[in-house]
Amino acid sequence: MACASSCRPLFLSSPFPSSSSPSSCSLTTPFLFSLSPIKPSSKPIITTLTANSGSFPVLSVGGGCDGGNNNNNDDGPFGSDSWRWNDNSSSSSSHSYPFLLFLSSLLACSCHSQLSSALARTNGETEEDDVVWEVRGSKWTKLIPNFSDDAFVVSNGISNLTKLLSLSTLWGQCRDLVMRLLLPEGFPDSVTSDYLDYSLWRGVQGVASQVSEALLYAVGLGKGAIPTAAAINWVLKDGIGYLSKIMLSKYGRHFDVNPKGWRLFADLLENAAFGLEILTPSFPHLFVLIGAIAGAGRSAATLIQAATRSCFYAGFAAQRNFAEVIAKGEAQGMISKSIGIGLGIALANCIGSSTSFALASFGVVTWIHMYCNLKSYQSIQLRTLNPYRASLVFSEYLLSGQAPSIKEVNAEEPLFPAVPFLNLLSANRERSVVLSSEAKQAASEIELRLQLGSKLSDIVSNKEDVLALFNLYKDEGYVLTEQEGKFCVVLKESCSPQDMLKSLFQVNYLYWLERNAGIESRGASNDCRQGGRLQISLEYVQREFNHVKIDSESVGWVTDGLIARPLPNRIRPVYATL
Repeated sequence: MACASSCRPLFLSSPFPSSSSPSSCSLTTPFLFSLSPIKPSSKPIITTLTANSGSFPVLSVGGGCDGGNNNNNDDGPFGSDSWRWNDNSSSSSSHSYPFLLFLSSLLACSCHSQLSSALARTNGETEEDDVVWEVRGSKWTKLIPNFSDDAFVVSNGISNLTKLLSLSTLWGQCRDLVMRLLLPEGFPDSVTSDYLDYSLWRGVQGVASQVSEALLYAVGLGKGAIPTAAAINWVLKDGIGYLSKIMLSKYGRHFDVNPKGWRLFADLLENAAFGLEILTPSFPHLFVLIGAIAGAGRSAATLIQAATRSCFYAGFAAQRNFAEVIAKGEAQGMISKSIGIGLGIALANCIGSSTSFALASFGVVTWIHMYCNLKSYQSIQLRTLNPYRASLVFSEYLLSGQAPSIKEVNAEEPLFPAVPFLNLLSANRERSVVLSSEAKQAASEIELRLQLGSKLSDIVSNKEDVLALFNLYKDEGYVLTEQEGKFCVVLKESCSPQDMLKSLFQVNYLYWLERNAGIESRGASNDCRQGGRLQISLEYVQREFNHVKIDSESVGWVTDGLIARPLPNRIRPVYATL
């Protein structure tokens, strides 16, 4: 049985001295309460108490505390300020002394019990080889063998009453309660390593978001405060909002491909809607227009936030505990909203109904909100492969022969790969020193040149090219060629996400043949012949694709398919008619 001190959880403070010197290993039991220093007086009530195990410093209470304890009140030992009594009153002392003696004796016995329990845990290997300590959070339960039933049972030893009163134990119990309510069971092993950072940043931004909403009440635009007819209010806040959600749902696959960028866009859209609503009193003649735009923006933001949140939570569920991660996330959101409501009410009372003050406060809160959002999304480490992440992984593999780590790739991925000027990266953000600049440049360029789901009629112009491509890719779920600088991937009707991932690996190899070997395209039919760039690249992919998958999975990547939104074009080759 290993030493209990080495197996004890870090958040449990040891009940015995850590020093190994002879003086610190005496039988003197330390206090379980963290008391502030009390000045000694000329009338010590109780100083030490002699027990079987030695002298225990139990209580040292003087007649005065920072100014004297000798007052003339009759509060008794549980006065309003501290433990005070009238030293001149014999009756009061006669009632206080027995109570204090009893309490001191109880504390001494309890301290002795806890010391014995601690020593038993540390010396269990030499004294009680068959004792097992069951640990749940900060609670220790002693199990002893029952040879008659051939089982371990709970020990019926002396109840440790002091443990219930210990500040460290109470802190541990409160901490365990908070963890059970707000964190998934088994944390941190049940979630990924980026879950905690994301949750902390999301908590702060949730507070800021609620404060922003409270500012609407300050200018008289809270729920039910808009002075319009019920039908118009429904059309503006609900009808147009429903319509915006329906129209935006067609872009749902984009949210899977790039959830971080879309989520940040949704937060920006939501803040813009809040700002428009705050401006409404300043432009009463544009009330209908501003209300309609703000309502549509908030509804669209709500849809994007709900869609991308599922992507994040699915990545956090390291033990397939997807529903629990969602439930704990909702609980964390409620805590943030509760704090935000309180701060928002206080801020609204301070600024009154002034629109200018509301806008100034809104600007500050919005900056905090967006900054926390940016940090929370940068902390997320997505393990699925979209075109950019997959290109970065494949390019680094072709250069070094090893798949890069999840953290390195996510640190380099821009929030908006297709729109470079919208990429928001903090100035002091650490840049990767593992990934090569060539791999980063290749991933960015391939992202722009890739075209998944191309139309066959747009990339081939004669029957010879069609026959050559179909013959080369007869065993694959796709057809790849290059047209006008674009990597055009024609998807067959039976194409799966795994086939799309394989086609992207071939695209990366084609890119490196073009850059490093100088092999240019000479037409589809020529490229498909022996020694052509398409034939060479496909042969390499068929040989190495499983290897790169295994290497990627070994560092945590999910390689069951490519997360992409290809064009809807598909082909069904009929080889018998060719």
